[in-house]
Amino acid sequence: MAASIKDVAKEAGVSIATVSRVLNDVDVVNEETKKKVQEAIKKLGYRPNIVARSLKTQKSRTIGIIIPDISNQFYPEIVRGAEDVSNIYNYNIMLCNTDLDPDKEMEYLRVLKEKMVDGVIYMSNSLEPAIIDLVKSLEMPVVLVETTDRANTFPSVTIDNEKGALDATEFLIKNGNKRIGYVGTHEDVVNAAAYRFQGYKAALEKHNMEFDKNICYFSGLKANDGYEGIKEIVKKADIDAVFCASDEIAMGVINGLREEGKRVPEDVEVMGFNDIYSASIFYPKLTTVVQPMYDMGSVGMRMLIKIINGAELVQHHFVLPHEVVKRDSCKK
Repeated sequence: MAASIKDVAKEAGVSIATVSRVLNDVDVVNEETKKKVQEAIKKLGYRPNIVARSLKTQKSRTIGIIIPDISNQFYPEIVRGAEDVSNIYNYNIMLCNTDLDPDKEMEYLRVLKEKMVDGVIYMSNSLEPAIIDLVKSLEMPVVLVETTDRANTFPSVTIDNEKGALDATEFLIKNGNKRIGYVGTHEDVVNAAAYRFQGYKAALEKHNMEFDKNICYFSGLKANDGYEGIKEIVKKADIDAVFCASDEIAMGVINGLREEGKRVPEDVEVMGFNDIYSASIFYPKLTTVVQPMYDMGSVGMRMLIKIINGAELVQHHFVLPHEVVKRDSCKK
């Protein structure tokens, strides 16, 4: 039979109220008594009834994490950073994968509210107005990771995606490339990748290069999108470089170029974005924009736990540093 809170109190020689205070980390319990209770909990293998405890305290010590695509190597590293911090503060994680479906995002938000999670780390495929309105109406603490909403309503952790794309495109320009294609998300979509298209255009404008929609392909962020995109682009125009809104796209682009008899980087240079694990082992190894994925998750979780516990945030929007890492998919 499982041990009860009464058994723990008896083993530690304290009241049930004292055990409850230790479990809820109330400061009035002295260290010696706290140690006795913790030893009794360990000895008896006691586990609190989370449901009953949640109803009483209105806190579940559970945090929801919503990600758009669990198959994308970018997101697990963010989750790992968030989970490591949650473990330090004794929070559990409930992971929700939305399969890039806005309706599924909204349903998961409702489910997490019903499950009485204390807060949500939210990585959205597209922060449309309906989703923003739902998040507000549910009145749950939320921290956005990887992107921001257009009005900066919610605390967030991201990089400067527009500047990252500008830096990446400038890298290609400084390599002497004159016709630089783009494969990725359109700027009208409300997510991080959309800002990368803006950065791409800004770099062209900065260097007095004409924007040509014929060498742009708008789609998703997967390898197949890159493969199909580059096939369409090379039908219509000659290019000497491609900026891709994700590393997966870049891999698809390279495979498509190979089929068209074009060498990377000798004939066409290819730039990725994110620096997922595969970027450094793919052939050729990808030149790409590095995002500090683990740090994004850990900073986001620390922010969320502060909000949950009523602490004031020193900073509501963290913009972490990025860099372009040179590998083999570009000449220099």
